[in-house]
Amino acid sequence: MNSKKHFLKTSKAGFVLSAVLLVALTEFTGNTNGQNARVNVPVVVAPSIAVTPQVTQDNYVYYPSYGVYYNSSRHQYAYQDRGAWVSRTAPSGVSADVLRASPSVKMDFHDSPAKHHAEMVQKYPKNWAPPGPSHSKQ
Repeated sequence: MNSKKHFLKTSKAGFVLSAVLLVALTEFTGNTNGQNARVNVPVVVAPSIAVTPQVTQDNYVYYPSYGVYYNSSRHQYAYQDRGAWVSRTAPSGVSADVLRASPSVKMDFHDSPAKHHAEMVQKYPKNWAPPGPSHSKQ
């Protein structure tokens, strides 16, 4: 018959006893041969690693003359290439400087331009210009 008892059990009582013992050791101050002795046990605390995802809302500027959308949140251009929508860091067929100098309109949608393009083409045809005085250079 084996009647050995384990000093430290993995039960709640064993855990509590271990914690109390650890606290007692970290706070122990005694007098040994007339000298003060203090035992300090370092306690390591892990930082919280909870990460909150950042959600960035897409914002678009549309350039009707070229049928190109610029996503200012992602710094990418969206347009149709051979019938498929693509997103690229630079527009195809026109320089970014020429594109930025052309008439543009800020969009009020925040999802894919493909979902709104048919409406945008009707509302802002290729020859669209903002209302008001002409912006031509003299």
